[in-house]
Amino acid sequence: MIRAVRALPLPLPLLLLSLLLVSCGTEKAGAGAGAGAESSTGSVADPVELEARARALGIAPEHVYVTGAPGFAVARQSVGVYGGDGFSAAYVSQEARATFEMFVDRGTMTAKNCPTVQVSQGSGGSVASGGSRDEVTCERDGDAWYRKAGGRHEYAVPRDGHVIRLVGDVKGLDRAVLRGAAEAAHHPDAAELADLLPPAPEGAATEPVERGDLPPAGDGAPNNEVGASG
Repeated sequence: MIRAVRALPLPLPLLLLSLLLVSCGTEKAGAGAGAGAESSTGSVADPVELEARARALGIAPEHVYVTGAPGFAVARQSVGVYGGDGFSAAYVSQEARATFEMFVDRGTMTAKNCPTVQVSQGSGGSVASGGSRDEVTCERDGDAWYRKAGGRHEYAVPRDGHVIRLVGDVKGLDRAVLRGAAEAAHHPDAAELADLLPPAPEGAATEPVERGDLPPAGDGAPNNEVGASG
């Protein structure tokens, strides 16, 4: 069902924020408030370096994004892989006692599938992976979709082959914060990449490693046969 919705700014529970700060920290990386779709804060990140760092964590390089919002900083320990080769990170404001999460994964978002894709529940997936399903409302906002289900709301921005999703609790996180973060999302520049992703291990491969124990025919499973003695 597609209809307009409004988010009410209410305080985020202190306990939730405290747990997030303890587990994630508050190191800052990424663009400041008001950044555009592409970074103008520094030199462009070296594509080879970006690929090496991202693939070392199991993330597709094209899925690595940073963003910014007034008073929010990325919790560096929250940065990691999402799903198969997607990207995730949490942004925290101690002053506002609020948080939002960024998820980037393969797919698209259209008027047809927007109401059928569950709003992300954060840190582990969405309601679609289990549990009850809340009705999703969708509102087109420029190139993005503003979506709401239950106590969560998000901005979903379709890009070439993937979707950037900025999501948080309706209570305590104003819609304008999510919208600004969606507009500011961009691939990291050199300085942002250095702060965001750890260096790749020395000699780390940027291409999938070819296994040597796979037979040339059949279903590709390793040969685990044993002799008569077991």
